[in-house]
Amino acid sequence: MTKAFGHVPVALIVSAGLVAVGWTVSADWVRSPTAIYYQQDAQPVTDDGTARSGRQERVSEVLDWNQIFIDTLIATSTANSSSQRLGAIVHTAIFDAYNGIDQRYTPIFVHSQAPDGASRRAAVISAAYTALVGLFPSRQPALDASYAASLAALSDECARRGHTRGRRPCAARIERGVTWGAEVAQAVLAWRATDGFGGPYPPFIGGAAVGQWRPTPPAFGAMSAQGLAFTTMFALVNNTQFDPGPPRTLASATYSDDFNAVKALGRKTGSTRTDDQSALAFFWEGNASVHWNQAANQLARANRLSMADSNRLLAVLNVAMADTAFTTWSGKRFYGAAANQVTWRPVTSIPLADSDGNPATSADPEWLPLVNTPSHPEYPAGHPSLNGAAATILLGYFRRQHPFTLTTATLPNRTYASVEQARSDGNNARVWGGMHYPSTVVISDAMGERIADYVNRHAMKRIRGGR
Repeated sequence: MTKAFGHVPVALIVSAGLVAVGWTVSADWVRSPTAIYYQQDAQPVTDDGTARSGRQERVSEVLDWNQIFIDTLIATSTANSSSQRLGAIVHTAIFDAYNGIDQRYTPIFVHSQAPDGASRRAAVISAAYTALVGLFPSRQPALDASYAASLAALSDECARRGHTRGRRPCAARIERGVTWGAEVAQAVLAWRATDGFGGPYPPFIGGAAVGQWRPTPPAFGAMSAQGLAFTTMFALVNNTQFDPGPPRTLASATYSDDFNAVKALGRKTGSTRTDDQSALAFFWEGNASVHWNQAANQLARANRLSMADSNRLLAVLNVAMADTAFTTWSGKRFYGAAANQVTWRPVTSIPLADSDGNPATSADPEWLPLVNTPSHPEYPAGHPSLNGAAATILLGYFRRQHPFTLTTATLPNRTYASVEQARSDGNNARVWGGMHYPSTVVISDAMGERIADYVNRHAMKRIRGGR
């Protein structure tokens, strides 16, 4: 078995001495020292989306329809593993529809120019609605109502102001924007309909080699969301471009520290966790796309980001998360199939520790994790890679941070004062929940950070001389 990849140098600082006090990923290390982001365009937007200096933007259909996307994920209980691809599709449609009129960045997929005079705001509404209906047909009645309300508000503004531009009434511009937005979204939907996500893949169940992933309790099911490992990227060259390299070996000191940390902290009963750490383990099991889009939306509003900047922010965020998910699942599928790689979950490794050949580990046949283990190989880790990607984008955009509130169904909300603290809690939660080893968390977060930095630098680039 061969796979082309570049190794990611990551300092693994996982000390056995931390087990007694509780292993954590500090909020101090998570901010990238190398991320460089485009300067925000502080131009407010008029009723048809035209920049006008000196006037504060009052509405942003980009943020409104991002919130509708978030609400749709929640209402449909969409699985985390499916959500990043869906978010990237929706925000590719929105970005390219707006950008086909504004033309300040390189497009993601649709390179055509919009008809002259098309309304940016109408294009955003139409693109978002068309994409969401295509992806969530069961939600069409609710989406129809939101679509009608958005267009009615835009039309009312148009009538109230009697605004014209170039002798073309704004009602005509709205109509052109609606047509253009729908065309862009349909093109994006057609592109992603054959991206490999829904292909017929044989069930994957790993293997029985010591250290290798195999189905876990309680369901003992085959690898879930396997299609992510074979899905076409949005911005990356391919799904091995940021491969993290192989995991630690069974005989390594890192594995011993990993094993003993999660054994103590992640067990269902008798753990060294605090009550709040237990609650966080369940909270951060929630949908990562919901959490990080909530953070982005609230931070964009608090920082009064322009419509153009909100458009790029949310597109970069969701595309980076999608390409991170595809990279992560590619790694899971590749390393999980290798009999000589350590990809088994703690729920498997701890009861079977007497077979691992490592004298620093000891078996506990009764050990169970606090949170049920997801059905896919342990390495690399899904949530931490997404946390790394999303936090990197947000930290690059927002130097002034504001509190934001995250939600997970049936659990109390969590309000965070900083992106760093949310990232830290989200990463630590995978160890507190008994699902991941500390070194996997660190490596996966770093992988997500590198992907996000690449997407931000190489996709949706500012066009010199753009509007």
